[in-house]
Amino acid sequence: MIYFVYGLVFFVLGFAIILQTRQSSRLDFARSLRWLAAFGIAHAFHEWGDLFIPIQEEYLSSEIVRILYVLHLILLAISYVFLFEFGLALLYTGKRGRWFHWLTAILFIGWLFAMLITIPPAISDERLWRYPANALARYFIGFPGGLLAAYALRHHTLLRIKPLNVPKIVLTLQVAGIALGIYALLGGLIPPPVDFFPGNILNRETFTEFTGIPPLVFRSLTGLVIAVALIRALEIFDVVTERRIEELEQHQIITAERERLARELHDGAIQKVYTAGLLVESASRLADSKGEIGARLDKSVIVLNDAIVDLRRNLSELHAGSPTTTESLLTLLGQMAENPHYTSMVNITLETNLLRSKTISPIRSSHVFAIVNESLANTVRHAQAKNVEIRAQDLGAQLQIEIKDDGVGIPPEPQASYGLRNMRDRARLLNGNLQFMNNKGTTVTLTIPWVDQ
Repeated sequence: MIYFVYGLVFFVLGFAIILQTRQSSRLDFARSLRWLAAFGIAHAFHEWGDLFIPIQEEYLSSEIVRILYVLHLILLAISYVFLFEFGLALLYTGKRGRWFHWLTAILFIGWLFAMLITIPPAISDERLWRYPANALARYFIGFPGGLLAAYALRHHTLLRIKPLNVPKIVLTLQVAGIALGIYALLGGLIPPPVDFFPGNILNRETFTEFTGIPPLVFRSLTGLVIAVALIRALEIFDVVTERRIEELEQHQIITAERERLARELHDGAIQKVYTAGLLVESASRLADSKGEIGARLDKSVIVLNDAIVDLRRNLSELHAGSPTTTESLLTLLGQMAENPHYTSMVNITLETNLLRSKTISPIRSSHVFAIVNESLANTVRHAQAKNVEIRAQDLGAQLQIEIKDDGVGIPPEPQASYGLRNMRDRARLLNGNLQFMNNKGTTVTLTIPWVDQ
């Protein structure tokens, strides 16, 4: 019964995380949790093997039973490999994380070699080969994997989640991290009884004698805490993320509408009123200044000038929604690459050869910032991407910024949204060129001159 309940807890952990992460697939954190889900399911089947194999011993040959026990041990080691990978996925994302995955492969191959060569399964006494292999899997893969997962969850929470100002989620994830650390101790340091240290002193039999409760009970409780905490955190996180994405979309629409109204005021209404003022002013010069018509024309000029002042004030208020910035372009790009509202959902890397001494005007910098910001917002909302690369290059007389993601790409004929129109309009104001390409994701390339032309 204990083995069944223990396996069931971890199966529920894995299955529930899979269901929840399907709804939270935008989150970089949720994608990493799939490794933890794989650990839960694999570990559950390993524990159920302790029920299934002894029952089948009466009906199967000793050789088949021995093979089942070998597969049973391999499943234990693989489950710990998944736990190790979960920690690596949280700590190292993108290209730099690929090299660290070799570490788990080396640990697994080393354990497999020890089990098949150093501890040959031809030995009849299971305590001489199964128990040592089980202990080595826990010591060399399970224990460091559990500690790494606990540390990585805490590190990711403080670095990526805490800046979002969501204290309930931070607290819940910290509880899950503590539970993972406790599981690393209970699952990694309490093996079956073996003849070598520390398993000859601390093992499941001595632990049960000391506490009166099998370690599986404590492991089940920690697994339950991990499952409840992570699922609860994902539920809250999903609500917060959807709300912020909706706010981001509304902000982009409002900003684009402000820009459109500002351009129409500047290029349309103000110019027409200014032209009408010139016409009325020229007509007043032809009229008798002392007559009734001349006096009314002079008043009309004053009214038209006041209207131009009011329109310019309204134009300034519209531009106040998108203020210019005094920060350097390099600083702005760095801030966007570290913005927790984006980094909680995608991994962003910044590559640049720009010098801080080479700058563009604040107005042009604001336009560039808005284009890159809109591109990142589109990636978060629509691309289902895991990684985004921002590359800023100095091409001599031109500045080129490339935003590339590994998502689903853009459709052949994308709908003309406020955001895309706003990006193209800003690129035209910069006398630049904006291109959208599909190449294993979406690549947005902005090329502009360093100076106004």
